[in-house]
Order: sequence, then structure tokens, then C-alpha cells
Amino acid sequence: MKELNESNFSDEIDKERLVLVDFWAEWCMPCRMLTPILEKLEQEFEDVEFAKLNTDENPNVAMKYGIFSIPTVMMFYKGEVVNSFVGAMPESVVRREIEKALEKIRA
Repeated sequence: MKELNESNFSDEIDKERLVLVDFWAEWCMPCRMLTPILEKLEQEFEDVEFAKLNTDENPNVAMKYGIFSIPTVMMFYKGEVVNSFVGAMPESVVRREIEKALEKIRA
């Protein structure tokens, strides 16, 4: 997963492909539970870019997108949020949310 920060965030989410961003922090146990699920799905969804942003190290981006609870996963297409969820979800739910986002951008 690509590491995002305040200087590269905008360029990454503006791409013409689905970009999934995991907003996380080192101390967050649910974030640690979600990471292996995202890493597994990254292998499955080759047309989706997976990235993560540490909210402690990049508070301005987190504030801009109203991130108050982590993990928060937001999916962007051409800079727009097309789907999101909060919390450590089971793999089946995360997969379904990614599929929903892909359906939206292909419609």
C-alpha cells in the first residue's frame, strides 16, 4: 500500500481510477486489524490503488475530510469520494464496499 501524506494526497486521489485510502494511526488497534484485510484485497483488485494516510502525521488532510474516527476508509475517483466506511470491517464487507464503488464509477 502506498503511503500518502499532505504533499502527495491531492495528486493521488485525482487519478482516473479508484483510489482506496485507509486513514489510520499507529496506536489504533482496529486499524491494525483492517490492514491485513486491505493488503489481501489489494492483490485481488488490481484495478484499484490502495493507499494509507497516518492521521497523526497528517492532521490537515484528516481534518479536511472530517475524519474523527479511525480506521476510516474513503474511496476516491477523480478527486471525488465515491464510497466510504468507518471501522474495522470483515473482509466480505470491505470487498462489497469496493465493488459498490467500482460499480458507481463504471456506471
